[in-house]
Amino acid sequence: MNVKNKALVKALGDRIRDLRTQQELSQEDLANEADVPLSQIGRIERGENNPTISTLYVIAQALKIDLKVLVDIKLKK
Repeated sequence: MNVKNKALVKALGDRIRDLRTQQELSQEDLANEADVPLSQIGRIERGENNPTISTLYVIAQALKIDLKVLVDIKLKK
């Protein structure tokens, strides 16, 4: 991953964590709802995993939000 990609993946993970905690869901709750392994949710939120669009879609569904809301992130310049 290049530096820009690392920043993007980290920002996306932070966004998912923020949305999850706003709904008072644990990582385990989100993993169960999205049918995604708990370990993968942790790696995504820590910015260690670049999730596929399919994974992002099921996470958005589990959070009961549109995919566009999930990926509405701002990168620091």
